[in-house]
Amino acid sequence: MTRGRDGGAGAPPAKQRALLAAVLAVIVALSAALYGVVAADDGTERRDTLAGGRTPHNPAAPASTGTWVASWATAPVGGEPGTETTGLAGRSVRNVVHTSAGGTSARVTLSNLYGQSPLTVTHASIAVAAGPGGAAAVTGTLRPLTFTGSRSVVVPAGAQVASDAVRITVPRDGDVLITTYSPTPSGPVTYHPRARQISYVAEGEHTGDTTGAPYTTTSGYWRYVTALDVLSSEADGTLVAFGDSLTDGVTSTTGANSRWPDVLSDRLRAALDEGRDVPRLSVVNEGISGNRVLTDGLGRPPENPSGLNRFGRDVLGRPNVRAVVVDLGVNDILRHPGAGDPDLILDGLRTLVDRAHARGLKVVGATLMPFGGHRGHTDAREAVRQQINAEIRSGRVFDAVVDFDRALRDPYDPRRLRPVYDSGDHLHPSDRGYARMAQVLDLDELSGGAPAQL
Repeated sequence: MTRGRDGGAGAPPAKQRALLAAVLAVIVALSAALYGVVAADDGTERRDTLAGGRTPHNPAAPASTGTWVASWATAPVGGEPGTETTGLAGRSVRNVVHTSAGGTSARVTLSNLYGQSPLTVTHASIAVAAGPGGAAAVTGTLRPLTFTGSRSVVVPAGAQVASDAVRITVPRDGDVLITTYSPTPSGPVTYHPRARQISYVAEGEHTGDTTGAPYTTTSGYWRYVTALDVLSSEADGTLVAFGDSLTDGVTSTTGANSRWPDVLSDRLRAALDEGRDVPRLSVVNEGISGNRVLTDGLGRPPENPSGLNRFGRDVLGRPNVRAVVVDLGVNDILRHPGAGDPDLILDGLRTLVDRAHARGLKVVGATLMPFGGHRGHTDAREAVRQQINAEIRSGRVFDAVVDFDRALRDPYDPRRLRPVYDSGDHLHPSDRGYARMAQVLDLDELSGGAPAQL
C-alpha cells in the first residue's frame, strides 16, 4: 500500500496539524535534551561505531568478505534493581543470545548506558553454544574479545563500546555465548529484563571456560550486551522489529525463540532456501515492554525511552539497516489517564517514518491489536485504537501495512484477541499468536526503500 503524505479524508485541518506538530516537537526536544549525550538523534555516532569503517586491531580480524549486519540485538531498558552499589563485580556474566544471520566474523557491543560510574571489563569472550540454552561452548569456538587491541576496556557511564572484529563461524538460527568479567564495582547494571532467554552467572573470572560448569546461577536478563554483528555472506542488510512488549515477546515460551521477529527471520531464511526472490535480511528485535511512541520513562537518562527518543539508537544505529517494522501505540493508549490523543500518536508515528525515509529505509507499520477483556480496556480507549487503525490502513502513515489486528482478532468479538492467539491476559499473544503475526507479514513488502533526503 502506498503511503500518501498529504493527508486526505480524515486528516486534521492545517491549523490543528500545525499545533500537533508543535506539541510533538516539544516532546522530541525534551527527550533529546535528556538523552542526546548517549546517542545522536539521527544515529550517526552509533552507526559509525557499529557499522565498521575502522581498521580492526584484533590479530584475529576477518580476512573474508561479506556484509556487516546485526545478527542479534536488544534495547537497553534501564538499571537493574539491586545492582546500584556493586554491580556484578567479581562475577562472570554469560549472556545467551540467539542469532538470525550467520557469519564468518563477529563483533559485540557492550553498554553502560545506565551506569553511574565507569564499567571496567578485564576479560570478555564469544563462543558458539554447545546446545540450545546451555552455558557450555562448542570445543574450539571460544574466542577472547579485544577492544582497540586490548583485552580490557573501560566503558564510561552513559556510553557503549564495540569490540574489535574476531574470526569465528557464527551459525544462523543458533545460540551464541557472550561473556564478560568485571573485577570492580560498577552499578547499576545496564540490562534488558524481559529476555525470554536463560543466561548465566559464575563467581570469579571464567570467560575462557567452555564446560559451563562454573555457571551455576541462572538469569532471565541480558546484561551489558546489546548487539552481536556478523560479517555475513547470506544477508545484505538488517531488518529491525521496533515495538513494545508485543515485539519483545513477553508471554512467549522462554528459550523457544517464538517471538514474532524470530519466526519472521525463519520465514525469510526458508523463502531464500526455496529460491524465492525476497530480501536477504537479518532480523533483530528492538522491542521494549511498556514502550510508548511519545513518552519516556523516569530517570536521566530515561528508563524505557520513548520510540521517538530511541529510534536513532535502536534502528538507525544498526549496521546496514534496510527496513523497519513498527508496532507501537498500544501503550500510549493504555497508559494515558484518559485514552490518549490519536492525532498526537499518529504524528509521532509519522515522525519515525520521516526519520527512516531520511536514511532511505522502507517502513512497514502494524495495526494495533485488540485488548478487549484486559483490565485497561475502556470504550474510549477502544475508539482511539480504531481511529489509529483506520488511519494506518488508509496508507497515510507507513509505506506498507501489516494488519496484526485483522489477523489475530476474534471474528465473533473483534474487540478481543481470538482465544487460540491469546496468552490469557487479553493483551499479549500466545506462541501461536506470535507465529501468526510473523506469517501475515508479506515478505515482498520488505523489498525496496525510500529515497534518501539530501
